[in-house]
Formats: sequence, structure tokens, C-alpha cells
Amino acid sequence: MTRAQARKARIVPGAHAYWKLLAHSRLALVWLSMVAATVGVASAAAATEVPATMLAAAVDQGGGPEVLSIHHLPVPRPGAGQVLIAVHAAGVAVWDAGARQRAADGAHSPLVIGTDGAGEIAAIGPGVQGFKVGDRVYGAVEGMPSGFYAQYVVVPAEDIAHIPKGIESDEAGILAVSGLSALQGIDDVLQLKAGDTLIIHGASGAVGTLAVQFAKLRGVRVLATVTSDAGAALVKSLGADAVVNGRTGDIAAAAKNFAPDGVDAVFGLAGGAALEQCIDALRQDRRGKVAVLDGINPVPRPRLGPRMILYSFIPGRAEFDRLNTAVEAAHLKVPIAAKYPLAEAADAHRRLAAGGLLGKIVLLVQ
Repeated sequence: MTRAQARKARIVPGAHAYWKLLAHSRLALVWLSMVAATVGVASAAAATEVPATMLAAAVDQGGGPEVLSIHHLPVPRPGAGQVLIAVHAAGVAVWDAGARQRAADGAHSPLVIGTDGAGEIAAIGPGVQGFKVGDRVYGAVEGMPSGFYAQYVVVPAEDIAHIPKGIESDEAGILAVSGLSALQGIDDVLQLKAGDTLIIHGASGAVGTLAVQFAKLRGVRVLATVTSDAGAALVKSLGADAVVNGRTGDIAAAAKNFAPDGVDAVFGLAGGAALEQCIDALRQDRRGKVAVLDGINPVPRPRLGPRMILYSFIPGRAEFDRLNTAVEAAHLKVPIAAKYPLAEAADAHRRLAAGGLLGKIVLLVQ
């Protein structure tokens, strides 16, 4: 029996006795008819607010950015434990590009991609608690058949949260996956504490800019690696204690100056030779730790000594609650690299492929 079924089993018998008692009263019958009429009006009003069709940026087959085009699709309906979100903004990330490239002909065709986003709840399915129509929310749809590149999306209520204080809707659209990845990397994978030293490699990107701020919230000293002067200025403004441009500077020398006895941990958000140099800067007592976000390519070579963990974000109501607490405590800044309207989703993916982003691209849906 599910938790929802268990709750229903506890509630229904008492409710049945209550309604049976009221049924003996003529006044109760009049009251019941008034309630039914009110509910009917409210339901009809709610139904007219959600259209039958919507616009979505979808793909009919896998390929490059050009396969993304605008489709007219039916608005999905929320089932048990789900909500329908009228999408305001959606994140554009490398995992979305991967989904676009891998889309198989005929499999959920047309496929609406987009892992995370934000908007307002337009309808609620049975069994949902803690949310109401009109709530401003953000969340993720990992593994769902339809994504946030659409005017409406259905999402499990367990995988959304109210937008935290201080965060605008555009920013919330790119917060869910990057925020969970950053916070869980700092707290759960690396288990950092105040006074620890950390290299965040790829610090000016979507996850890195948030990881810098969460690390500083925990009292961690941060050496950030970037690939441009603009990226260096950004992460410095977000609280990084030291910054090195991996293209023009010396990572090994910067790490030695930052932590002469070696750093406690490395957060790998980009692969390649520069990440290997960061890992070489770990302390030599076999207590160093490395967190590498799933999808980073190439993964670092195996080493004796440091603990190396490849991980991916974990959604869920408790995780979003924890993220919201950290967002508000850190007065988090969510850098937006660029904004594109829904109709220009293909151009957003072309900009994504060009690289060098400071923060994350947001797709403005409605």
C-alpha cells in the first residue's frame, strides 16, 4: 500500500460516518447542493484557464540544434501525485543537448526536452499536498517523457519546490539541476567543512558558479579555475578566494600557492588535462577527495590514494527543501549567461555548443 493509499484508508471511514449523519438533515442537503454548485463553477473556471493545445520546442528525430522546432501539441493532464506547470522559463544545458542528439525516431515523437524549469501551477492531480494552483514553483523532470521546453509540463509533485526568497522566475528556471548538483557535491559527496581547501575546476559555468557560493556558505576556502578573464571576474565577485585562468595561467603553481601542503578536495566540472593538474594538487596523505559530475568527459584517470566519486544529482522533496534553505542562507546569485525566447530554442543550443558560458542559458517560454 502506498503512503497516499494509507492516508486514504485512515480518512475515508470517519468521513463516511460524518456524511451519513449530515444526510439526515434537510439543511445538510441544501448545504451539500450549494457546495457542489460552487465546486462545479470553480472546476469549470479552472478548465477554461488551461488551453487544449500548447507550443513546444520539440524534436522528431535525433541530431544537431536544427532538429529543434516549434510544435503544436496537446496540453498534458496531471495524474495522481503530479502537477501541471505553466512554464515561464527553462534551463538550457549540456544534458538537454545530449537528449536532443539521442532522440530516436518514433520514440515519444515529437520529444519535448528540457530537464529543469520554473513557472506557476496550473492544475493539480489527485493526492498532491503542499501546493495549490497559482504557486510559483521550480523543479526537474529527470527521465520523464516530456520536458520544460513547452508552455505546459507535467511534473511529479515530489520533484518541485516553491521558488525561494530572493530568486526571480528567470533565475529559478535554471536553478533546479545545477543547484542540486552543486549543493550535493559540496555537502554529500565531498562532505566539506569550514576551513577545508577546495579547487572548483570549471567554476564559471552553470554548476560552478553555484558551487563557489555554497562552498563559501560552509566556510570552505576556494580556488576557482576558469578559462577567461570575464569568468575570473565573475567567480571572484561570487566569493572565490583565489582564481586561475587555466588557459593563460599555471594551475599547479596557483594550487601550490593556495595550499602549500595540498588541497583537501577537487570539484571537477570540466574534463581534460587541466582537471588532471587539479587532482595532482591534492594532499598526499590519501585523505583527498574528488567529485566529478556525471557527463564530464574525459573522466580523470584512476589514481591510488584520493577518493574519486562520479555522481549525479538526486531530486526529491527533501532535497529541494535543503536546497531552498541553502539558497536563502547564501543570498544566492544565479548567473544567466543568455536569454532566448522559446521560438529560438535551436539558437540557444547553438550558443550552448559554442561554449565559454558564464552561468547558464535560460529559455523564456511565456
